[in-house]
Amino acid sequence: MSNSILVVGGGFSGLTAALEAAELGYEVYIVEKSPFLGGRVAQLNKYFPKLCPPSCGLEIQFQRIKKNPNVKFLTMATVDSVEGEAGDFTVKVSIAPRCTAPSSADLGELASSLESEVADEFNLGLATRKPLYMDTPFAFPNRYVLEPKKLSSADAIKVGASDACDLNEAPKEIELSVGSIILATGWKPYDVTNLTNLGAGQITNCISNMQMERLASPNGPTDGAITRPSDGKSPEKIAFVQCAGSRDQNHLGFCSYICCMASLKQALYVREQYPDADVTIYYIDMRTPGRYDKFMRKAVADEKLHLVKGKVAGVEEDAATGDVIVEVEDAVKGHKAKIRHDMVVLATGMQPSLAGEANPFGVTLDDEGFVVGGEAKGIFSAGCAQKPLDVMRTAQSGTSAALKAIQTVRGR
Repeated sequence: MSNSILVVGGGFSGLTAALEAAELGYEVYIVEKSPFLGGRVAQLNKYFPKLCPPSCGLEIQFQRIKKNPNVKFLTMATVDSVEGEAGDFTVKVSIAPRCTAPSSADLGELASSLESEVADEFNLGLATRKPLYMDTPFAFPNRYVLEPKKLSSADAIKVGASDACDLNEAPKEIELSVGSIILATGWKPYDVTNLTNLGAGQITNCISNMQMERLASPNGPTDGAITRPSDGKSPEKIAFVQCAGSRDQNHLGFCSYICCMASLKQALYVREQYPDADVTIYYIDMRTPGRYDKFMRKAVADEKLHLVKGKVAGVEEDAATGDVIVEVEDAVKGHKAKIRHDMVVLATGMQPSLAGEANPFGVTLDDEGFVVGGEAKGIFSAGCAQKPLDVMRTAQSGTSAALKAIQTVRGR
């Protein structure tokens, strides 16, 4: 039997769950598949309810982890198998090689000297990065990652000469004994290339809402300047298309809950940078639950921000100018129109990370990939692994999962 707790996922719900349990004296393991902790929140420019930058919440969590010996974390790690029962699980974990020294060596100069460039996942394809990188803001752990297979021959020679890099580091497998498991596996942006009628993946100036967060972020690819990807032009007329892939039987059958609020927030990003810009949000239903209704009323009081209730049928590109033409049916006025914009942002939905992925935990997933049940087995879900949530409710669900996990190990 074990009193330890495994948390799968190092985003906001996972960090909250891990710290709540650890600060009550329980040993906690965090297994995170990416090189750094922080999850999707780290990619945002600002988050609700206070419109704080990610550092506002995450750096506090990272400091708590550093000060608490009960928390142990594994990055670039995935769960391969889970065997046993509540109180006595054996979990096999694979850890991919980081290929850099365990110290916090500053490899910035070496990284910048490399000629190789690869797509930057953190910036959602809006930029490139080096195959030796630590491009996550306030990265934790503060340690570079090296991808040897993506180095040119010349770069491999250069990196191989560094004592802080190991081109031949091998993957590892470890085994953990834990009494309960918390699935805080989070969410992934719905694949916009599936939305061909909306120009996603084809029209350069038609981007996703998460790409918009990166454009607006001071540590993003444009240093916070919201500009058109095609030519760097400042947009004078920008549109947001709601329910891009959500509430659609051909894509995501559910409402992603936060998309309306995200677009209103991003509309304010635009208006703050460009006081003369016109912003239009095309929506089916505007969902602003609870306290967020006040935020919506404040946003729509802006005479340059327009809400149009209508379904967008298609998006086209003017190849000569790079402008984006939106075909929309105005449900209130009862007519169809094609409207030109400098740029379009698709409010793509939140798909659970487990959707379409391996499920070594043995829990039941619904048709969309959300976790349902599992509590009888001593496995609990938190955050967007169970349903779409904002950051505040994600943290609350992490606390709830931690309490349930503690009750499981305490009762054994």
